[in-house]
Amino acid sequence: MNREQITTAWEKIRPHVHRTPVMETRAFGHHLCFKLEHMQHTGSFKARGALNSLLSMDVPPAGLVAASGGNHGAAVAWAAARLGHKARIYVPEIAGEAKIKLIQNLGADLVVVSGAYSNALEMALTYETETGAAQIHAFDAPNTVTGQGTVMAEWEDQGLQADTVLIAVGGGGLIGGAMAWCDNGLKIVGVEPFNAPTLTKALQKGPGTQVDVSGIAANALGARQVGKICYDLAKQRNLETVNVTDEAIGQAQLLIWQNLRQLVEPAGAAALAAVLSGAYKPETDERVAVLLCGANPAPSPL
Repeated sequence: MNREQITTAWEKIRPHVHRTPVMETRAFGHHLCFKLEHMQHTGSFKARGALNSLLSMDVPPAGLVAASGGNHGAAVAWAAARLGHKARIYVPEIAGEAKIKLIQNLGADLVVVSGAYSNALEMALTYETETGAAQIHAFDAPNTVTGQGTVMAEWEDQGLQADTVLIAVGGGGLIGGAMAWCDNGLKIVGVEPFNAPTLTKALQKGPGTQVDVSGIAANALGARQVGKICYDLAKQRNLETVNVTDEAIGQAQLLIWQNLRQLVEPAGAAALAAVLSGAYKPETDERVAVLLCGANPAPSPL
């Protein structure tokens, strides 16, 4: 994964995706810069990786298959519909009504399964073997990661000036793409719930480490095992991670609404929760940027 690959991905997807806004504010007690990526198609950055994957492959007659906690499934369904392909999406029940309805409305063949993301992935892999459908992995495939990395390419093009960027971590596709792009000394910090410390535990105990996941952000940050691409990049960079409580995430979600009038899901608020809770403590003059990554809360307020 490198900047050249991400630049190529950005050129492919640029005509199809939103150039999401950025903003600066002191409303949270610190001078923070935000990237409003929750305003992307289907409500998350996932549209980037899904679209890049489809534009980089020959889709077989059997179409596409994906397992997802919700946002990736919606992104694959959207990209498939946009490019004229059929798609089957497997999601766990914990995806929540809002994400399930979103995928249904996008026209994909949706299968809701018991358990967690890992159970959905198992069924998606079986479907791939039985039908020949192309698997679009949520976070551990090169085209997915380079697609997600276009967030940072775009943000830099919009004039990002920061010492540190805080990014929520699930399976590691988003932060993996960010690490691959940011080879200029920009510090990246991964933020995970205490109830889903997937990357944190992998960095402590080694690749392949699995964790039990739960909590209010589990339907987006609930991968039991971090992707190998993310893990390798994190080890190379000696990545710092911090953990936040569900209470801190919920409070950040509320404050984002009260101060910015932006509605995000818990996973989308996790990165800010690190600053507000003191899990990450910026230096006095440190320029901190926060990526808001998802806007599909369950239950839907609408």
